[in-house]
Amino acid sequence: MDISVVVPLYNEAESLPELAAWIEKVMNEHGFSYEVLMINDGSTDDSWKVITELSHKNPCIKGVCFRRNYGKSPALYTGFERVQGDVVITMDADLQDSPDEIPELYRMITEDGYDLVSGWKQKRYDPLSKTIPTKLFNATARKVSGIKNLHDFNCGLKAYRRNVVKHIEVYGDMHRYIPYLAKNAGFDKIGEKVVHHQARKYGKSKFGLDRFVNGYLDLMTLWFQSKFGVKPMHFFGLLGSLMFFIGLIAVIVVGAVKLYNMYAGNHYILVTDSPYFYLALTCMILGTQLFLTGFLGELIARNSAGRNHYEIQEEIK
Repeated sequence: MDISVVVPLYNEAESLPELAAWIEKVMNEHGFSYEVLMINDGSTDDSWKVITELSHKNPCIKGVCFRRNYGKSPALYTGFERVQGDVVITMDADLQDSPDEIPELYRMITEDGYDLVSGWKQKRYDPLSKTIPTKLFNATARKVSGIKNLHDFNCGLKAYRRNVVKHIEVYGDMHRYIPYLAKNAGFDKIGEKVVHHQARKYGKSKFGLDRFVNGYLDLMTLWFQSKFGVKPMHFFGLLGSLMFFIGLIAVIVVGAVKLYNMYAGNHYILVTDSPYFYLALTCMILGTQLFLTGFLGELIARNSAGRNHYEIQEEIK
């Protein structure tokens, strides 16, 4: 099979017939063998009924219906588990992503050798309240991830080689960082294509401004996992040792001041009168706790099921 199209959706009953017809038209024009996996993320409208009807008309359309709303990442993960196509295309169901982009995305994967191609909606039909935070978010994501050539990490329109989606785990709200997840898994041939962004035709956006806050938190989580996920002692141990060393210096200063005052005959100055005493106590306690955190993290990492799981590209037997 040439292409699998994964469409996560929530309350998009109005747009689904038009989207399905558009995808079918593009696939037939280019002679692609294909499947469309529509993942109904607990919609409260008639989305699942529409998917069922579309599937009866076109056997290439398949569906999964969640019992409740889990989010976009679980929907993508469920779709990725089931895809059979050599190239996997993801797109949103709101008709803002154009199926006309599919042939070129397919060519970039199969002929240009990319592992992943991300869409870039260079000209957007979104309000400034959405576009300005998006630019700041993408600039931060480029800096942290090291993927300098992507301008739109969160674009729903992406193409993947099949073995990419089979070797990454999309969870929580990590769909924003699939290129970063792919890079961490060893798939670093990541490209970008300028795609057409259409104004929303039906319904309204399902995402609020809170996604930017959550997005930054998820980015920090991914960065920490990629740097120290297998070696937590390298982070917590270093930080703990530094804090303990600062506390030790403070103890030496407090002791030296006390000895000096005793030598000078001033026996009534207590070590507790010095702020350095409390600084030393705090730093040494924090340093010890951080060091123990790193040690416990190291024990957990050494006993985790995936501690020796390494991605192998080729093997000769």
